[in-house]
Amino acid sequence: MSQSVDNKIIEHIKYRTKGKIYFSEDFAQIASSESVRKSLSVLVKKDILVRLTQGIYLYPKTDIEFGVLYPSVNDVCKAIAKRDKARIEPTGVFALHSLGLSNQIPVNVVYLTDGIPRKIKYGNRIIKFKKTAPKNLSMKGNISSLVIAALKQLGKNNITQEVQQQIGLALKKETPENIKHDAQLAPEWILKLLFSILKQSEL
Repeated sequence: MSQSVDNKIIEHIKYRTKGKIYFSEDFAQIASSESVRKSLSVLVKKDILVRLTQGIYLYPKTDIEFGVLYPSVNDVCKAIAKRDKARIEPTGVFALHSLGLSNQIPVNVVYLTDGIPRKIKYGNRIIKFKKTAPKNLSMKGNISSLVIAALKQLGKNNITQEVQQQIGLALKKETPENIKHDAQLAPEWILKLLFSILKQSEL
């Protein structure tokens, strides 16, 4: 007897890392899109997979205390960008929140992209991918790109000593090479600020 589509999907994922994000099309070689869709629904009901949003699934990693460990918005967006072979950059309030510079949790999360503009519902949030010119998507560092987006959102006249200290701590998780590269793509006042923080932190 041939394996069911359900079992083929399970066989495909069971040796892979838990916490991995999958798309419906990742299983296109197994069966037709309709059969895959039905099997994915069955596997969600059996708690083998978690449906994050339409067409996007999680092979869940769990914690005894917290249960399913859901991926961050940024992880989901990076997975979508990888699938679409597109580049993305975070913007505004989301960058501030990610860096701990704001307690405001953005309902609408906006990313710039050179891929397809779209909206995706993830939990109680709407993720928007907004089309932009390729020159705006040349940054290399995950942290440094967040920092630059956050600084743009705050504005030159709102950079307190506390903000600089918080940014300095965040940039310790980024390579100096990425910071220097990305700073060159930022407005001049941000470039000078980042190089000053680099010097002070001896990164």
